[in-house]
Amino acid sequence: MNDAPISGVILAGGLGRRMGNVDKGLQLLADKPLVRWVIERLAPQVDELLINANRNAAHYANFGYPVIADEIAGFAGPLAGVHAALSRSAHPLLLSVPCDSPFLPTDLVARLRTAMLSSGADLATVRSGGRAQPVFSLCRCELLPHLTDFLATGGRKIDSWHGMLERVEVPFDDQVDAFRNINDAAELSELGRHHCRHFLHKTADSTE
Repeated sequence: MNDAPISGVILAGGLGRRMGNVDKGLQLLADKPLVRWVIERLAPQVDELLINANRNAAHYANFGYPVIADEIAGFAGPLAGVHAALSRSAHPLLLSVPCDSPFLPTDLVARLRTAMLSSGADLATVRSGGRAQPVFSLCRCELLPHLTDFLATGGRKIDSWHGMLERVEVPFDDQVDAFRNINDAAELSELGRHHCRHFLHKTADSTE
């Protein structure tokens, strides 16, 4: 398992209520869709990349990766996206990340896999800034039947499912900002301004 290939899934299947009921992954940050930012960070770390989306499948397909919809109707939350990806994954391990965290660590997979395999846990999740970040997780694809049963009995909360499993939390306090979620249009706008200022500052430094 130390060298086992990994599938990754970007969870973009939500309703984006706090963003105004828009498809969050397609919203622009510095003229680039949020999902594109995530792809650029995640794709080099995995052997297969999937996008979980329940709307605008054709738009997501333009990014060049398979698009999978929830098998459970009704926008059932991130676990429904994980379930769809586990059903489709070609590899024994699956990493899940949300579509609204554009600055993922480039060593996310390596650190989660090391912790999970060394502990023998079912899954590894992120902890940063004193907070659990359960949507960022690496799990064994053999958990699919367990998750299927959990969802079939009405379970929806990711924390509840994780609480039934052997889990290890991996600290990322050195990269707290990497797990910042963009919840609404105001946060997206502010992050866009901050990113542009940071880019212009770096450009100015490089010309001095």
